[in-house]
Amino acid sequence: MKLTKSSFIAAALLLFSFSCFAQDKTTGTIRGKVRVERGSPSGVAVILLAGDREVSRALTDKRGEFVMSRVSPGTYSVKFRKAGLSVGTVEDVAVKAGQTRPLGDRLYLTIDEGSIAFIRGSVFTEDGRSVPGVRVDLARIISENSTQKLDSRVTGETGEFVFRLPPDAAKYRVTLKADGTEPASKDVEVESAVVYRVALTYKKNPK
Repeated sequence: MKLTKSSFIAAALLLFSFSCFAQDKTTGTIRGKVRVERGSPSGVAVILLAGDREVSRALTDKRGEFVMSRVSPGTYSVKFRKAGLSVGTVEDVAVKAGQTRPLGDRLYLTIDEGSIAFIRGSVFTEDGRSVPGVRVDLARIISENSTQKLDSRVTGETGEFVFRLPPDAAKYRVTLKADGTEPASKDVEVESAVVYRVALTYKKNPK
């Protein structure tokens, strides 16, 4: 029997499909979802390790989901890395041929506090008492006459507040805003991932 060109291509594709199917039956798949404390869950590196040896690598999508296909049967550990976030690890991930090993959606990466800058401060009265429940605004200083508001906090029971920032060099302004008080601001120049401390004075307007 003589095969036409189109029949030959169809037969080749069919054989290729069968070979892929057979190959998939000899390997497994790992699937899961990563959640993050802040920012986007996309772009998290998912690293498959056999002991200390990297076997495979994937990236999470915009929903934090990932799939690692064609994984040889065995027991692995899986690491999760993204700049600014803590490193996550799942140990003893057993992969079986022809099966999908789900890791679920409980993979949660917190902010790596060693890779961000903090502005920590307190609000005090002129006689040194802490002031709870007042608003403090954070703005980035763009130029001498221009700022960009970024965030706000309300002071806690001991008058404290904190802002988390990228460690890139930048200048910020924290401003106390409360009815019946004089404006109080402090400029903070961030240079690296350390803690910057400020104190603001709660001073009532003279009547």
